[in-house]
Amino acid sequence: MDRKVDESMNEDGIEIPLERINPLTLRTMVEEFVTREWSELSDEDYTLDDKIEQVLRQLKGHKAKVVFDLTTETCNIVPADSMVR
Repeated sequence: MDRKVDESMNEDGIEIPLERINPLTLRTMVEEFVTREWSELSDEDYTLDDKIEQVLRQLKGHKAKVVFDLTTETCNIVPADSMVR
């Protein structure tokens, strides 16, 4: 197995409860996530605000979660069924 792939499998993360995140900070995180993850998709039918609201609904509906990666010291939004160690 490739060493780089093997190392990424050992990353540790901590789920951050939404109520612990300032609402403005959360919206900024979601906006960054949306512009990064959907930049290549041609969703011309949806505005940036539409996409942000969609992700916020997924977070509040427990279909997605915010995770802090201990290795990179960054936050990301992942599907709720993603495993966090």
